[in-house]
Amino acid sequence: MAEKTERVLMKGNEAIAEAAIRAGCRHYFGYPITPQTEIAAYMAKKMPKTGGVFLQAESEIASINMVYGAAAAGMRVMTSSSSPGISLKSEGLSYIAGSDVPAFVVNVQRGGPGLGGIQPSQSDYFQATKGGGHGDYRMIVLAPASVQEMASLTVKGFNLADKYLMTTMILADGTIGQMMEPITFEDVQVEAYDKPWALTGTKGQRKHNIVNSLYLKSDELERKNFERYARYKVVEENEVLYEEYGMEDAEICVVAFGIAARVAKNAVAAARKEGVKAGLIRPITLWPFPKKVLRQAADQVKAFVSVELNMGQMIEDVRLATECRKPVSLCNRAGGMIPSPGQVLDSIREAQKGVC
Repeated sequence: MAEKTERVLMKGNEAIAEAAIRAGCRHYFGYPITPQTEIAAYMAKKMPKTGGVFLQAESEIASINMVYGAAAAGMRVMTSSSSPGISLKSEGLSYIAGSDVPAFVVNVQRGGPGLGGIQPSQSDYFQATKGGGHGDYRMIVLAPASVQEMASLTVKGFNLADKYLMTTMILADGTIGQMMEPITFEDVQVEAYDKPWALTGTKGQRKHNIVNSLYLKSDELERKNFERYARYKVVEENEVLYEEYGMEDAEICVVAFGIAARVAKNAVAAARKEGVKAGLIRPITLWPFPKKVLRQAADQVKAFVSVELNMGQMIEDVRLATECRKPVSLCNRAGGMIPSPGQVLDSIREAQKGVC
């Protein structure tokens, strides 16, 4: 008789923290902000018990630079925050990218701009997928749609960061962070990578390593940028993740991520009951974006509907991916509001009318 898989009931934020510890993270630096504070609280309790370090820094700026230091030493390290806190970390994110060291960052989004509110949002899509700070760089951006994915994508995020010497960001929203679901950690697969570049002390056996993002010679900086983007190209070719639902014969394609995708899936099912052939493509990697699958979908469907908890951000990438060959409409709520399945269904109906 097969053994029963152990399942535990956890909040999304707690699942991230536990998965990070199981992935080998032993250094957490952060600063409390709603709606992700449970991550810091969980780390404060568990890190000392695992031989790790928890430190509540004096600010978000301090915490991201502590992440930079630990990452340069080859440690699996993370920080977490919510929207305005991530903005404060943006300079440090750019330094980390410019130094080509791996790091793991969590953004459990709240409404904005400014201090906004503490309700769920997806309004940091541009910030995450177009860089995160100044300069030419990318981050791998993972968008969980369940508490189970909060855990599994955290482990994957640490692995990808080490593999490609990049920052990986979990871009979640307040709903996924706060909701509770039964999950399992049975499939945690931690990948180990050699880090000969790390600042670990030479012990008189090798040359000094230098971790640095400053290149005063223009040709040298240009070369580093081209090398970095060649690596990003490999990520685009090999690490795209997405989910398809009802796309076999779909005529209307809904595109959504995170909590919006869960709402959209219900709307797609309701549309099918009405005879409307709707389907869903859920990007799991927001960068690299699943451009190829959307381009292929444009050969099949008559229209796209982008469902978002913002004023319309991912819709631009949908239009770029489909090369504007089919109409793309927006179904959205903002400021902490979440569209209902009925609202998404109405948008599917409108898209169907527009192409009939």
